[in-house]
Amino acid sequence: MSTAEIYIQLEQLSEERKQSVSDFISFLLKQEAEKNERKEKPKPVFGSMKGMFKMAPDFDEPLEEFKDYM
Repeated sequence: MSTAEIYIQLEQLSEERKQSVSDFISFLLKQEAEKNERKEKPKPVFGSMKGMFKMAPDFDEPLEEFKDYM
């Protein structure tokens, strides 16, 4: 449906109905804006946290607390 066709139909409505259509269009535009905001968030890139965490050199060594179980 073209914009001209919608405009012709809109002109046939009463002022009260035109206000309802306007409110509905505002509602749809708000939904569309919220949808676009959610899409704009960047996705994390693999490896982007490189260098942010450091592991202890003895990370793979057995823990003292578990010696009894080994």
